[in-house]
Amino acid sequence: MSAASSLCLPHGGEEPVFVEPWHAQVFALTVHLNESGRFTWADWVARFSATLKRHGLARELDGGADYFDAWLETLETLLTETTDLAPKDVNMMRDAWEAAYLATPHGAPVHLEAGLTKKL
Repeated sequence: MSAASSLCLPHGGEEPVFVEPWHAQVFALTVHLNESGRFTWADWVARFSATLKRHGLARELDGGADYFDAWLETLETLLTETTDLAPKDVNMMRDAWEAAYLATPHGAPVHLEAGLTKKL
């Protein structure tokens, strides 16, 4: 069991653990990258804590969307600092996913191709 998954709280209630599907996806992607050896959990915690602290200086955080906005920002920054990905590539891919999401009818699966087509 990874350090990341051992920190998760058990869930048996009626309410969803994640409010938005992308929250679960970015969480799962982060855990996968950690378990694949892309970064240590200690490095993740230090980076994410710094992002939360910086975000919390401007306003009180509510622990919802702002938490996962900080999570995503931390992951994007980590990837650009530890891989060959350029920030512009990360931004382009994020924009393509957003375009794909916006082009997808409610309840249908989101396909990246829809976002890439809109970007071309």
